[in-house]
Amino acid sequence: MSSKLKLLFLCTGNSCRSQMAEGWTRHLKGDVIDVYSAGIETHGLNPNAVNVMAEAGVDISGHRSQHIDEFKEIAIDVVVTVCGHAHETCPYFPANCKVVHVGFDDPPQMAKELAEQGASQEQQLNCYRTVRDQIKAFVETLPSSVME
Repeated sequence: MSSKLKLLFLCTGNSCRSQMAEGWTRHLKGDVIDVYSAGIETHGLNPNAVNVMAEAGVDISGHRSQHIDEFKEIAIDVVVTVCGHAHETCPYFPANCKVVHVGFDDPPQMAKELAEQGASQEQQLNCYRTVRDQIKAFVETLPSSVME
């Protein structure tokens, strides 16, 4: 039996932020956390998220977008919602499962707004890099930051 903390990152589509969080947690905290990620919906894996994580030395290219229902049989200890929509529509979890909200900006939306203003692809990717680094900083605080 694993004594690792079972942690699920939850987002709307499990395509970007939750995927980056799962990748960072597996990379930095895999010795103490069994990590998963899911969405209220499934939108597929965002290629820009894959690219910026690879730049940082973390390969998430083998991940797939998963629906929260796929985790009904796993006794999750902590659910971390990483976007407002997932937090607002978070499904019910058993009483022994702690739900924590740690919101991060939406890189695809930020990049889309910049693109509409004529920003370069590189400027758009910087949205992903900024959120990637914010997520890494949060993951570095695990597991103590979600157990308080």
